[in-house]
Amino acid sequence: MTFQKLLPVATSIGVILLVAVLRERSRTLAAIFATMPINMPLAIWVVASGVGDEQLNPVIELLTRNMIIGFIPTFVWLGVVYLAMRAGWQLIPAILGGYLVWGLLLAIAFGVGLMEWPR
Repeated sequence: MTFQKLLPVATSIGVILLVAVLRERSRTLAAIFATMPINMPLAIWVVASGVGDEQLNPVIELLTRNMIIGFIPTFVWLGVVYLAMRAGWQLIPAILGGYLVWGLLLAIAFGVGLMEWPR
């Protein structure tokens, strides 16, 4: 496994461990670290390392555009989980309900052309 493939995995594991340690000390800090923009720069780096210099800007432009649009279903996912938990749902059904809505919103985004498939 190359360093470029190992770094995102190691960083994600590190963030998960950090959140697990912080949850006992400060749920606010755990939430802040859980929502840090760590995976996005790593994903950009991994994708950028796989394209040539002449293709770099268009590929990263499409990737980041899709990330911006992808935040909307992700944010709605979080809202669905929050509302489901407030309504007394169990954790697993709340998360699965969030993913159902998330998937539907992504399908709509692709269907209406807001998000593009890689070329």
